[in-house]
Amino acid sequence: MSEHSIIDICVEPIELCKLLKIANMVSGVGEAKTMISEGNVLVNNDVVVQKRKKIRNGDIVEYNGKIIQVAYNPSKKSAEFINTVVLASKKEQRKKRAKSKARVI
Repeated sequence: MSEHSIIDICVEPIELCKLLKIANMVSGVGEAKTMISEGNVLVNNDVVVQKRKKIRNGDIVEYNGKIIQVAYNPSKKSAEFINTVVLASKKEQRKKRAKSKARVI
């Protein structure tokens, strides 16, 4: 069995695709979504295909031989974590605005 590391998150719950990026298990959220949809990610020893599955304190995530355990620690906010979460939420807001401004022909 592989050793696992503990990843501190300051927001709970966190989406699985964002967690994989923050934990440096993938290079980007897009890659994370692809790996999840292909069934390559386990959460608590179950295959997960939900890209935005909510991960909480104590969950164990496995991908590509790496195992991480999630620990909720609201006082630890890394710059990468904040950047990933903020950028993802800004992109979602832009998509919503673009959809609402789309012209009906």
